[in-house]
Amino acid sequence: MRSTAEAFGLRGARFALPADRRVVDEVERGLAELETLLEQHLRVTDPVADAVARYLLEAGGKRARPLLLLLTAHLGSGVDERVLQAAGVVELTHIASLYHDDVMDEADTRRGVPSAHTVWGNNVAILAGDLLFARAGQLTAPLGAEVAELQSRTFERLCLGQLHETLGPGDGDVVDHYLQVLADKTGSLIAAAAELGVVVSGADATYREAVREFGERIGVAFQLVDDVIDLSSDPETGKDAGTDVRAGVVTLPTLLLARRTDEASVALRARLQSPADDADLDAAIAELSAHPVVAETVAEAERWQREALAALAPLPAGTVRRGLEAFAEHVVARTR
Repeated sequence: MRSTAEAFGLRGARFALPADRRVVDEVERGLAELETLLEQHLRVTDPVADAVARYLLEAGGKRARPLLLLLTAHLGSGVDERVLQAAGVVELTHIASLYHDDVMDEADTRRGVPSAHTVWGNNVAILAGDLLFARAGQLTAPLGAEVAELQSRTFERLCLGQLHETLGPGDGDVVDHYLQVLADKTGSLIAAAAELGVVVSGADATYREAVREFGERIGVAFQLVDDVIDLSSDPETGKDAGTDVRAGVVTLPTLLLARRTDEASVALRARLQSPADDADLDAAIAELSAHPVVAETVAEAERWQREALAALAPLPAGTVRRGLEAFAEHVVARTR
């Protein structure tokens, strides 16, 4: 099984120098220590609360956000106790948001297991998310006011993103609205992770904007790639192709399809909305996966990726910058 760093491209010839290997090894040790920290801070005396709070943690996850934080911390002091605490704040916040997202989206599964609200109900799932947000706040407090302010601003954007997604675009452009929702719901926390690595490690403050811009843009690209990946089945999790489409969740391919007026696209949109039967829906999703709107979505993800890479210009050449570049390349490469 590949390590997290390897999964995000931080191994191989590109990181073969001894100095590179030391940084990557330290990042991987930090990720291993993070698992212990998360386990400790999710323990609850009440057995039901304990089981629900640890449910998604034990289901696994990419740990992409802590990886970025531990990597950008090498612009400063490297991985130490404060950096690990900040990584815990980010991952607990992320996991907490998943509990809420699954309730809002009525998602049946998460990380290959039934979503928490399908097991315990909506109220318990929401309270579990709240509990994790509280634990993230406890980890934030010793890190100081600057970290607490950054975390609270990020939390606000997560909430606003969910609110705007729920309310819809109104009279605005639906694609612009969708991309802003992605920036708030996904990009903001990835940006905060990258920025926190700079802040907590005492790195040069001039790097903050660069890594924040990188994180926000690569976060949007990450979600756009997920929109494409959703149209394929996943044999590891048993996820059917078009899970979001089946659930009526908005994605960029479906938004782009709605803009098209050619006969084939109009007919496909009608079948996706009102299929004759399950077999017809399966066929329509397969047709959507081969439609030009998918290539357009990939192109949009690549645009955000290019902007993310351009944001790194102020960073010094070295392992951290190349690590961030490898991370960005991995994001879009998942569509190939």
